[in-house]
Amino acid sequence: MKWLLIAVIALILLFILIMATKLKILFHFYHGNDNDHVKIQFKAWFGLIRYKIEVPLIKVDEDSQTLVVKEKKAAGPQEDTANKDTKQFSAKDLINSLHDTRELINHIVSLHKIIRKFLRHVTISKLEWHTFAGVGDAAHTGMLTGALWAIKGSIMGLVSHYMKLKARPDITITPQFQFAVSQTAISCMIHFRVGHAMLAGIKLIKFWKGGRPDFKTKRLSALSDDGSKSV
Repeated sequence: MKWLLIAVIALILLFILIMATKLKILFHFYHGNDNDHVKIQFKAWFGLIRYKIEVPLIKVDEDSQTLVVKEKKAAGPQEDTANKDTKQFSAKDLINSLHDTRELINHIVSLHKIIRKFLRHVTISKLEWHTFAGVGDAAHTGMLTGALWAIKGSIMGLVSHYMKLKARPDITITPQFQFAVSQTAISCMIHFRVGHAMLAGIKLIKFWKGGRPDFKTKRLSALSDDGSKSV
């Protein structure tokens, strides 16, 4: 009985520790003409737990008309256990993903309210967004720059409304009037506690409505077959 009590207390303390754990996510995206790079890092417990996803190459395969993505994953404090994988996405895959997104939205009651409450607990401690843009014509480049400022302003308004900004965002747009160029880099660091994410996940399950959704993509279709029968 004594050891059982100790085990129960240990499990409770472990659960509380997990719920209180603060997760840090570092996101970096770079687009430069035909070169794209995405890197996402997850850190917890002062860097003892780490996981990194890199997508260093995104290109279009003209023969198969698909989007080719080379992905690299690494886990552990040293991030040295990398796994590389190449995936191809067609227009049909994109359409199926949009269909599945709509299915999820249709099957969850008060989805906007659940996401909004979770985002209140998300803190952004760093946000940088730099863009170089030009089309080779001064007048059209000026119009493009104004449109980009309007888009970035709207996005920053939504971010500051739904999430907590601890630092002033560093946003720039540099027009290039002499030649055509398209470059943008986004870096941000966000924090939230695992408990808030778990609570949001529980609410998503709680407010699920209807029967099994008609998912099109393989990954969500497998989840639908395994889990949604009991919903």
